Amino acid sequence: VELSLYYESLCPACREFLVLKLFPTWLLLPSEMLNITLVPHGNAQERNVSGKWDFQCQHGPEECLGNMIEACLMHEAKNFSTYFPIIFCLESGSSVTKNLEACLQIYAPELDRGRIAACVQGDTGMALMHQNAQLTEALDPPHQFVPWIVINGV
Repeated sequence: VELSLYYESLCPACREFLVLKLFPTWLLLPSEMLNITLVPHGNAQERNVSGKWDFQCQHGPEECLGNMIEACLMHEAKNFSTYFPIIFCLESGSSVTKNLEACLQIYAPELDRGRIAACVQGDTGMALMHQNAQLTEALDPPHQFVPWIVINGV
């Protein structure tokens, strides 16, 4: 089963679905049964301002930062089974944006924090956010709310 989750990092309903439904289901099923794609963007708006992408998020700048942290984490970790437990940790904790260090320490101490931080603060993070915006905008039918769940393309 192919499952894509379009979500926002600070959305209460998104966090509830990811933490209470999706992560436990992923843990229980054989790895080859469920292929999950996470797209942190949700209801954010992007604008090109003088050649640079600018993002406005539904729950403010902290949500944009949380989305970018998760996008950069996925980019750097590459392996779903490495980054999904970290995202679960971030989304189930008190602060998506302040608990990266603790979640990395628990689930993937081998990941390079400096590379994740460089991604968040640089062009790579902006490019990943733009890519997630394009994936979200390409949904057919368009998403109406978050979490927006696509199963086997539907």
